[in-house]
Amino acid sequence: MSKVGALDLASGLGGKLDRTDVLSAVDKYEKYHVCYGGEEEERKANYSDMVNKYYDLVTSFYEFGWGESFHFAPRWKGESLRESIKRHEHFLALQLGLKPGQKVLDVGCGIGGPLREISRFSSTSVTGLNNNEYQITRGKELNRIVGVDKTCNFVKADFMKMPFSDNTFDAVYAIEATCHAPDAHGCYQEIYRVLKPGQYFAAYEWCMTHSFDPSNQEHQKIKAEIELGDGLPDIRLTTKCLEALKQAGFEVIWETDLAANSPLPWYLPLDKSHFSLSSFRLTALGRFFTRNMVKTLEFVGLAPKGSQRVQDFLEKAAEGLVEGGKREIFTPMYFFLARKPQSEDQ
Repeated sequence: MSKVGALDLASGLGGKLDRTDVLSAVDKYEKYHVCYGGEEEERKANYSDMVNKYYDLVTSFYEFGWGESFHFAPRWKGESLRESIKRHEHFLALQLGLKPGQKVLDVGCGIGGPLREISRFSSTSVTGLNNNEYQITRGKELNRIVGVDKTCNFVKADFMKMPFSDNTFDAVYAIEATCHAPDAHGCYQEIYRVLKPGQYFAAYEWCMTHSFDPSNQEHQKIKAEIELGDGLPDIRLTTKCLEALKQAGFEVIWETDLAANSPLPWYLPLDKSHFSLSSFRLTALGRFFTRNMVKTLEFVGLAPKGSQRVQDFLEKAAEGLVEGGKREIFTPMYFFLARKPQSEDQ
């Protein structure tokens, strides 16, 4: 886990935003969401601004709580959270059949935790695509620290308009990232374009499951909390992701919800009834300490005004994620492996 301390958290709060702009960014970000009167269409139309504001505001919180890999994982009994996260990344590399020297694209790479792990695990060169300047700056620094800056790099761009030539990459993956796309088909189409013929795209998607009932107000509340706390325009059904893949031209090799057979619940680190020393900062007690620490840092001026409100909507997200997981209406790990046909006629 990344050893980010309280002062590192304070200095990183707000990302590339000027400290005096954090509070207004929080205001604007919240207004995109249902809980504050926002509309889905507005979130989709302004997804780039919304997602950038989100990651400027939350990246330091994520790194403080999760380390360098901002994602969930199915987990075995006796396995630590960090071990499960690494295994989840290795599983993706194995499903893609990565081979030394291949050129791989990580779509929506965060600060590059999975990118570094997968590159070292598979001896591949990985390019991280990200539209957030602060995360790229942080990712480059971490690449240098661990010595992968010669094989791993970052490109700042929108994954709906990738700055790569057709048929560039030997493999493409996305880990809980393309859920930020306003249109799954458009995003998958771009991935299809830059992937070499006959090669594979694998992803973990955030989705509502077949158990989600759109007419159930409690289900809608949970969905809205997750969207607010995680910078999402809309959470798609698993069936919609599958349709979008096929429409983009992919052949779906296999797909499954990896959350369904996880020996330990994927949401366990966020569950208030669970306590763990290895992931203490994510527990109810850990979040209580973080909340009060941020409140104090903001009060004494070390953290910008608005930081506490960011912690508040992340807390709301945690509650929504746990409830969504317990009711089995939401999954952060709908997995699919898809292949671009060898020729367009296939």
